[in-house]
Amino acid sequence: MTDFPSSTGPTPIAPTTGISTDTSRLGSAANLKKAGEQFESVFIGLMMKSMRQAKLGDGLFDSKEQDTFREMQDKQIAESMAAHQPIGIGKAMTDFLSRSQASLQTPAAAPAADEASTTP
Repeated sequence: MTDFPSSTGPTPIAPTTGISTDTSRLGSAANLKKAGEQFESVFIGLMMKSMRQAKLGDGLFDSKEQDTFREMQDKQIAESMAAHQPIGIGKAMTDFLSRSQASLQTPAAAPAADEASTTP
């Protein structure tokens, strides 16, 4: 017979809320870069979806299934474009957010900001 640990023992099991309290990953430049890439992927995906909705006519063989696969293909294309040939909106967002966190600023950006403040 198997004994199960009681919940009234020395270490009661606390319910989880689903919200992580670990903030160590927030200060990482790699995570910020990945977030910028994902933002750009979503932006490109929305742009492609908008272009698809502006179709000039219905095709002879169009179907709901074909639309579903086209949406999946567009998602993959958007992710690939954001990773390999970005349009720059993700980098702009990453640069903007990194300015507010001194630990994530690049060494080249910090002296440029100091020079701008000392120039009359």
